Amino acid sequence: MSLPEGPAADLDLPDEALPVSILTGFLGSGKTTVLRHLLVQPAMEETAVIVNEFGEIGLDHMLVESGNEDTVLLNSGCLCCTVRNDLVQTLRGLFKRRARRQVPAFRRVVIETTGLADPAPVLHTLMTDPLLAHWFRLDGIVTTVDAVNGGATLGAHPESVKQAAVADRLLLTKADIAAPGQAETLEARLRALNPAAPILRVAQGAVEPATLFNAGLFDPETKHPDVVRWLKAEAYETAREHEHDHKHDHEHGHDVNRHGDGIRAFCLRREAPLDWAQFNDWVETLITLYGVDLLRIKGVLNVAGMDTPLVVHGVQHVFHPPVALEAWPDDARDSRLVFITRGLDPGTFEQSLAAFGADK
Repeated sequence: MSLPEGPAADLDLPDEALPVSILTGFLGSGKTTVLRHLLVQPAMEETAVIVNEFGEIGLDHMLVESGNEDTVLLNSGCLCCTVRNDLVQTLRGLFKRRARRQVPAFRRVVIETTGLADPAPVLHTLMTDPLLAHWFRLDGIVTTVDAVNGGATLGAHPESVKQAAVADRLLLTKADIAAPGQAETLEARLRALNPAAPILRVAQGAVEPATLFNAGLFDPETKHPDVVRWLKAEAYETAREHEHDHKHDHEHGHDVNRHGDGIRAFCLRREAPLDWAQFNDWVETLITLYGVDLLRIKGVLNVAGMDTPLVVHGVQHVFHPPVALEAWPDDARDSRLVFITRGLDPGTFEQSLAAFGADK
């Protein structure tokens, strides 16, 4: 792990890993308008925002306090930085400048992606680079969806479906100018894609920062893990039951996945403790066979030989190191695994987990 040069005593290093939020959304979905609104909010103080191009944001009217090369400090206290070449180098460089006190000691990072971007590579960056994995942690993914054109976009562009499916927060923009019933129809589709993410309606980009952030494993107030809030396993189970209730539609020629995007969101539970070695082998096999279609996996595990639970989190081919918690989040002691997949049958996961003998 490469730290900035100089004596350690001279470095201003954070006390804990800094939360990172990813702001994504398809072209024309209002993502830049949302970001422009966020940047002037006092609540964005001590936030570093990494954007692809300053010119698209329109910083002239935002009362820039000071500027230096690719970084500007706004009067709101928000630090803006453009992506130069590679995101890894941009994040590393920004962190080193923070450690050397060359920029304000930001406490949060927001990364804005391009409209065509798959958010998975950004998550991979945070998970696989040694420096970034140590000093940063994923807080959540915020996805903007256009209430007027979002239905057509989801039908025509697989990237937009993936952006919505992996989100922790969904922003329904332009709902104020949508035709009657248009926003409601789109919301129903988004809930089928992503049962657990709150859907927030946004007019002209106006949204409070507090409603977008703090979506990760750790409670922002107590700094302790809040697994129940983060996992929201019940939302996926309700969605699975709803799909099962409509199975007869499939049997009569109406596919329960009516929109043809192939996204499935579901939860597996196991009461008996899991064998960690067998579970690991099972996950490695899933990654090998289906990695690109394992959009996201989150879970809390009851592992044989451990008194407290283990939290796992993965995106496609890459998994965070498991986090051991100090205590169970509730009275339940079962393992709960949430999956968001593309083109995969939930039954495959049930059967293969049993075949590996992990849930003995």
